Amino acid sequence: GPAEAPTPAPQFRRVDIALGCSYVGEDVRGLLRAFGGRPSEHPATLVLRGISVRDDGNLDDVTEYKVPQENPDSSSPIVFEASAQAVPIPHAESLLHADCDGEEVNCEVSPYSSQQAGEGPCHSSWFMATLRLSSGISIALVLRGPHGSSQEGEKEHDATLHPKLRIPMSKKGTLLTTVEFQSSSRNTSLRTHLGGSVTLNCRFALAPGSSLSSLEWRRQHRGSGRSLFRYQVGSTGPAAEPKVHVDVAELLRSGDASLSLQGVSVGDEGIYICLVSTPLHQAQHIIQLHVAEPPRVRVIPAVVSFEDDVTPTLTCNIAGYYPLDVSVSWTQKTPEDDVEIPLSNARFSSHRQSRNGTYSITSYLSISSATVRAPAIYSCHVSHVALAEPISVSAHLKAPEQTGSEGLVGGFIATVIFIVVLFIVLRRRAAKPKSEQLLRASE
Repeated sequence: GPAEAPTPAPQFRRVDIALGCSYVGEDVRGLLRAFGGRPSEHPATLVLRGISVRDDGNLDDVTEYKVPQENPDSSSPIVFEASAQAVPIPHAESLLHADCDGEEVNCEVSPYSSQQAGEGPCHSSWFMATLRLSSGISIALVLRGPHGSSQEGEKEHDATLHPKLRIPMSKKGTLLTTVEFQSSSRNTSLRTHLGGSVTLNCRFALAPGSSLSSLEWRRQHRGSGRSLFRYQVGSTGPAAEPKVHVDVAELLRSGDASLSLQGVSVGDEGIYICLVSTPLHQAQHIIQLHVAEPPRVRVIPAVVSFEDDVTPTLTCNIAGYYPLDVSVSWTQKTPEDDVEIPLSNARFSSHRQSRNGTYSITSYLSISSATVRAPAIYSCHVSHVALAEPISVSAHLKAPEQTGSEGLVGGFIATVIFIVVLFIVLRRRAAKPKSEQLLRASE
């Protein structure tokens, strides 16, 4: 047949992405503004210039960002213009379409202390921009700012200083920066089940001339922490705990620092930290890993009836769930009921924990023959964070039957009635021939 036409390559376009941010930092002299040690906050705008995004045909309304005020004062928002020609911006489409997709973007810009920031008479200013999307994406950008001056009395004709940060600004009143290093993660929180595998996403990219120094993954839980994986560039190999894996070849080739975790157990739950370091910079991403296992639910007996005035008890066994919080309730429904009636007379055992860390609990429901109308359905309902919807397991109460002494008495009475009726019938039949003989004799 005819050869299929090749799929056209996706089209890309460079756009400006402007994000409303907060500048969180120290005042001009490096002193915290508040006596309590809280950093000052100031409105800011981060403009990512010329970012390459996929053109899906909906970019006609996207225009170049225009600086709203070219002569800012100390109360004006701080505008950071960031050039990202050398370092690609991750998740650029998500940032660009956040408003249309109903996502919230939290953006903070703060001073960043590079290991060589203070070297030289006119050292560079460094900033860290932290972006968090409500979908879970987190991005860290290290920005190199304009050169500052070691001369406190620098004159205005040498450089126009920003009224707030006191570093050189552009003619438009903005701070010109370049992205030197970026790292990102698709998730700030993940949930997985026991025995499964999960990948904790972490990636980075460096400007030309920069290089990776080390990668470390750490885990913190309940106040204690330990290193799970560490790789130092130039060393013989990574140091890693069992069950964890990072593809070192992919790390060095494409900046993929993701951690794979196999055979997840309850003990693997906690906060995971991806720490990427270069000779100049360091950035980290925090991912919360939750372990959740759904419960198994069983009600015994499945069918119950009243016998010898004994109050039957239903048992609902809930086992194998994690974490601990679980909700258990009982309902009753008879043919006359339109809806299930909640019951409040259930009893519960204490929680039990198995060797694999999962929990179990038992609930008991006693059925009173004095108040119930059989037939009826009794249901045990269980809700848990690992369940998409509650589990309901039911037991059926049969209508009471005549058994035991009541059955014997009823049978005895029926037999007596039968004998009496039979006796009367036979007696009438025996009396009929005698009456006929007396009638003939009288004739």
